[in-house]
Parts: sequence; C-alpha cells; structure tokens
Amino acid sequence: MKYLRLNDIDCYKRALNLSNYVWKIVADWEWFVKKTVGAQFAEAIDSISANIAEGFGRYSKKDKIKFYHYSFGSVKESCDWNLKSKTRGLLSEKNYVYILNELQKLPKEINQLIQYTNQKLRD
Repeated sequence: MKYLRLNDIDCYKRALNLSNYVWKIVADWEWFVKKTVGAQFAEAIDSISANIAEGFGRYSKKDKIKFYHYSFGSVKESCDWNLKSKTRGLLSEKNYVYILNELQKLPKEINQLIQYTNQKLRD
C-alpha cells in the first residue's frame, strides 16, 4: 500500500514553488518596500503551502480541511498583494502575470485536495 506524502500533492508543490519564486523577487526590493509590501506579500504567499502542510499533518478530517480552507484565504490575500505590487511598480508585467496564473490554479487544486480528503478519510 502506497501512502500519500505531502510532496505528492500538486497544490502543495505549486504553492511551495510559487512562494520561493516570490521570495527571490521580494529579497531584491529596497528596505522600505521590503518592510511594508514585501513582508506581507511573502507572508501571505508562504502561508498557502504552510497551511496545506499543517492540514496534511493533522489527524482528523475536520482539522485537515480547516487548514486547507485557510490556504484559500491566503491565495486571495496573495492575489491582493500581487496586484498592489504591480500597481506600485514593484513587479514586472511578466512576473505579475506568472504569479497571478499560478495563484489562479490553486483554488481548484486545493478544492480537489479537500474532496480527496472527504472521500478517503473517515470522520
């Protein structure tokens, strides 16, 4: 019997890669911008994969799904910081579009994880 591992979950891998992508961009920003927008953008985007990982580590189905739902909120918050970063001239159009496209894929993938959890685990 093969057990599901965290690194087998598509939305986790996507969110983790995206958080590292954003981190590299934010790390190059000037101090004020990094301290204000950058810190919150990085925190929000890091929170997506972190909540998926925390949910994966929980034992009850209800707890797992609760953290997967938290990651939905972090996706929306990250979209907001992505737009603010573009509007304030902190992101190139290319980086903005790439981040937005990746963020837009995550809700469907997270929902699939929730459905999988509902089907495979007992209460």
